[in-house]
Amino acid sequence: MSFTVAIDGPAAAGKGTLSKAVSKHFGFAHLDTGLLYRAVGAKVAEGQDPFRAAEELVPEDLLRPDLRTLGAGQAASRVAALPSVRVALVDFQRRFALAPEGAVLDGRDIGTVICPQAEVKLFVTASAEVRAHRRWLEVGGDEAQVLAEVRERDERDMNRADAPLRPAPDAHLLDTSELSIDEAVAQAIDLIAAKRG
Repeated sequence: MSFTVAIDGPAAAGKGTLSKAVSKHFGFAHLDTGLLYRAVGAKVAEGQDPFRAAEELVPEDLLRPDLRTLGAGQAASRVAALPSVRVALVDFQRRFALAPEGAVLDGRDIGTVICPQAEVKLFVTASAEVRAHRRWLEVGGDEAQVLAEVRERDERDMNRADAPLRPAPDAHLLDTSELSIDEAVAQAIDLIAAKRG
């Protein structure tokens, strides 16, 4: 019997770190759905049609070393606003969510669109300043510019017409602004363990 954990939230809120830790703790499969959009965005930057890039995406595309850059994140946000790209990637994600050992998917619309029936939904957030500082520590550059890009991405993700970033009505809100990684992971594990009974 599959068990799905949907973890959503804005960029650099900690959902990736949390998802990996939770999947490891419970032995669940893990999918960083943002990588799907980053991979499509990278292919579009190389001149491919967005829909074709999404439709022909294969798991190996998620291993590209350039998918964690700020540029890849911006490209991902732009292609994620295209309804045709989102539709092409929905089936990939829903199939993954049915992994018999259980699955953790993290992204921006997992609990609202991809897996609205997920057994556990978390919405992980933090202040824009905290998230920008985390991203700056990861990628470097000008911290003020990183903050501007985080805010720009939030605006685009929250206001897109198709599957905007927002918590599902039954999602548990987890604000990591003042939590350590261990504290955030412990809270998530407790919530999931309680749902699993």
